[in-house]
Amino acid sequence: MSRQISEGRKTIYYVGMALMVIGGLLFLSTFLTFALSMASSVRHFGGSFGPPRDMATAPFQAFGGMGLLIAGTFLRKLGTRGLAGSGVILDPERARGELEPYSRMAGGMIKDGLEEADIHLDKTGSERVIMIKCRSCGHLNEEDSKFCQECGEQF
Repeated sequence: MSRQISEGRKTIYYVGMALMVIGGLLFLSTFLTFALSMASSVRHFGGSFGPPRDMATAPFQAFGGMGLLIAGTFLRKLGTRGLAGSGVILDPERARGELEPYSRMAGGMIKDGLEEADIHLDKTGSERVIMIKCRSCGHLNEEDSKFCQECGEQF
């Protein structure tokens, strides 16, 4: 299992990001074009309201922008997780290998958060101690006690 993401996957990720930026700008430009067209039609035609003539390409802009956003999102997911890791190819062994750098990064972020919160987890595993409370005096006794260590009451 490789601990690094390949250059090909990085390229796919960055191409997907570029497509998302272009798609978002194209989609948002539809609204800007519409607003500017409405303002110019009101100014030139003395207040007549109606659809501007230069808005014929607006649906193509909007749907093209959305298409690029969707394609970019898919390519980013593919670049981040790989073919099997993103579910395009159903191969659990290959998916495990492709997701390894991604999972390592997420685990590292959790570890950083725990350290920042000053929470330390022992790798050795501390032993859990179970105590039994005496019904008579309320003293806490060890789990294997048959008599209370304070008052001598039998459990």
